[in-house]
Amino acid sequence: MSQPALLAHDLVRTLGDRRVLDGVSLTASPGHRIGLVGENGVGKSTLLRLLAGSDEPDAGSVTRPPDLGFLQQEMPYDADATIADVLDDALREAREDLAELDRLTGQLARTAQDAPEYVGLLDAYGVRLEQAQRREAWDADRRAALVLDGLGLRALAHDRTLGSLSGGQRSRLALAALLVRRPSALLLDEPTNHLDDGAAAFVEEQVRSLPGVVVVASHDRAFLDAVCTDLIDLDPAVDGPVRHGGNYSTYLAEKRSERDRWERRWAEEQEELTALRASAGVTARRVAPDRGPRDNEKMGYGHRAGRVQSQISRRVRNATRRLEELERSQVGEPPKPLRFQGTALAASAVEGIGPLVSLDDVWVPGRLAPVCAEVSGTDRLLVTGGNGAGKSTLLAVLAGRLAPEGKVSRRPGLTVGLLAQDTGFDRPDRSVRDTYELVLGAERAEAVPLGSLGLLDEADLDKPVGRLSVGQRRRVALALLVARPPQLLLLDEPTNHLSPRLCDELEAALGTGPGAIVLASHDRWLRERWRGREIRLGSDGERQDSAGPKPLAGGGRFPRRGGPR
Repeated sequence: MSQPALLAHDLVRTLGDRRVLDGVSLTASPGHRIGLVGENGVGKSTLLRLLAGSDEPDAGSVTRPPDLGFLQQEMPYDADATIADVLDDALREAREDLAELDRLTGQLARTAQDAPEYVGLLDAYGVRLEQAQRREAWDADRRAALVLDGLGLRALAHDRTLGSLSGGQRSRLALAALLVRRPSALLLDEPTNHLDDGAAAFVEEQVRSLPGVVVVASHDRAFLDAVCTDLIDLDPAVDGPVRHGGNYSTYLAEKRSERDRWERRWAEEQEELTALRASAGVTARRVAPDRGPRDNEKMGYGHRAGRVQSQISRRVRNATRRLEELERSQVGEPPKPLRFQGTALAASAVEGIGPLVSLDDVWVPGRLAPVCAEVSGTDRLLVTGGNGAGKSTLLAVLAGRLAPEGKVSRRPGLTVGLLAQDTGFDRPDRSVRDTYELVLGAERAEAVPLGSLGLLDEADLDKPVGRLSVGQRRRVALALLVARPPQLLLLDEPTNHLSPRLCDELEAALGTGPGAIVLASHDRWLRERWRGREIRLGSDGERQDSAGPKPLAGGGRFPRRGGPR
């Protein structure tokens, strides 16, 4: 029995007054791991819900395997359900396979081989055996323990209720249940959220080992690069969504070439349309017949004028015909991409001697172990560490929003901006455009128009900020910082909820321009390519660099590890 494929044909889905998906088709064969990429709002999560059957398309159809698994935002269990309940449900199919194999084995042993029902029993045993082998049913309990360990859940008591777990723990438990089940088709929506490096690498290995179909929507560029055999770009394109063979690195190169081809084709067609409209508008009167006959051609003037008229008319007809054909078949103008336009994320520091900020044995009880650090006027500093190491706390201390134990020194007149992980606005009913102008002031908002930054679509500028997605609200907050660059810019997980392409552009902007930038990030793609300094926080207050773990020296400055990109 071969693994079933996942098929979608001509899916259309409209939400409110916006058509999110328009004629999307997908064929996902076993062994293919397909990544969905595109800007926020292009329909990645909507497409996953349609594929899973948790939402219905307005048009089109989906053919899915019966044992499809879908990683949803909320677990389909009550808050009083326990971890044991979730694991039992994940192991149910494997245990049913083994129980049915035992039953069929006993029935076969009791049935004579020449009995009429023997062949049917043997066929049923073969089908169930193949299914159990595909699910690796005999290894299911060991796999459950391995997955819980790999996702950092081993220490949790199995009698704990889901309501007592953190949001991150519930998300990891939901992912663990699917990896234990090993369904024929697995749909994942942002599976690496709430995962540290070790857990993310573990999930990559597990997903690559699945024999069935995998479709994943993710902003994690490192995950897409490590796992995917294909990527589908849902951003607008000439012929609709485009499927790219290969991983994220391959996609980046192909995407660049594809956009160039679309822009070139559109420009060439516009040039031809302009020429055809000019040709179609030319009349024989303007070209030849109105000129008077020369003396030596008066006898044949009427004949020649008629011939010229006929030639011009034929050319006009041909141009008109070609114009009509091209106007019907021309490609649409490539939409302007949301392209980050911030040329300087931070401003030059005020004159002064010494660092912008100095931390001398600074700590926050229960949140941040003792840290000593300095940030210079042009620093590019990356803060890393596991969950709970205090990265966000350190940024809040640098921003002056949290009073720590120890000594903090700041250069007088220093301006600081912080992009926090949780973005909220006092007036969620106010439009994006009005919020931008109110925060910056009319003069500054006019000097740096919100639309010029390329962070938000023009159609979203008049929406209430409370109706924006999490990713869009983060873009508004980033726009407010970039429009009036601080001398010290602090970014807490800046690539969260941003599309991969916008992450690439933001990452490129981090290494250029004046001012100091300090960011905390789990983003493996960003961290692997970082060229500035790095502090790795640990629960014991140590930082780690390429030379290995070293205790922080009191009042010392971290050595540079190469200049920013």
